[in-house]
Amino acid sequence: MPSILFIGAGRMAEAIFKGILQNEDSSFQPIYVANQSNQTKLQELSSIYKIQALSSWQEKLEVADVVLLAAPPSAHSRLLRELSSHVTNQLIVTVAAGIGPSELEQNLPSGTATAWIMPNTAAQASASISLYAFGSTVSDMQKELVRELVEAIGAGEEMSEEQVHELTAITGSAPAFVYEMTLQLEQLAKTHGLTDEQARNLVVSMLAGSAKMLQTGISPIELRDQVTTPGGATEAGLQSLERDQFSATISRAVIAVTEHARNKRN
Repeated sequence: MPSILFIGAGRMAEAIFKGILQNEDSSFQPIYVANQSNQTKLQELSSIYKIQALSSWQEKLEVADVVLLAAPPSAHSRLLRELSSHVTNQLIVTVAAGIGPSELEQNLPSGTATAWIMPNTAAQASASISLYAFGSTVSDMQKELVRELVEAIGAGEEMSEEQVHELTAITGSAPAFVYEMTLQLEQLAKTHGLTDEQARNLVVSMLAGSAKMLQTGISPIELRDQVTTPGGATEAGLQSLERDQFSATISRAVIAVTEHARNKRN
């Protein structure tokens, strides 16, 4: 069975190896995890999950079939320099924003198999929609391993590297926009005498119901129009959003995310 080495043990790494371990038919065994910045956290994780905690990722690099880079984007430059003199035939996968397989290829030995998975925070609930792209020398078997990693945390779509760059803001960062809207609606609800718990339940239930309606396949335009009576209160709210350039605001936020991610500064 192929072994996998995680370099980094943050929330995303935990979500992925948790998903792997929950799949009885998983291809990955054993699972090695190294975490340079917080050894205490790593030991806690090893007491919860069937992983092998490492004091240094170099300990198991030579025997790992897949190396998953779960370090921040800003750490990749140093990490790739260190990896470049040790990589042989491993598949190198990153889950960092803004760092595609071509950049991995440029910084690793010629012929190194690379891939990029761009998940979102819902990975922690096994509900991520992940975008992924492959480098130029990935075998069919290695592609299946990447797809298994994606499926460990939810659903996924294979894209070109450029598409992943452009769509990361929509699938990866936009949940933060939704959470920010949630916070604002909760605050407004509390101005009418609701407790924190009541406001949270009201808004989260509304969002969950709206998401379920979207999952039925009905278009968002049709669903919006079902709520909106011509000349009614909801229409007045939508008109207010339009006056405040809601569409342009969302567009600018997506562009800001994309430009920032390309600079590898999250």
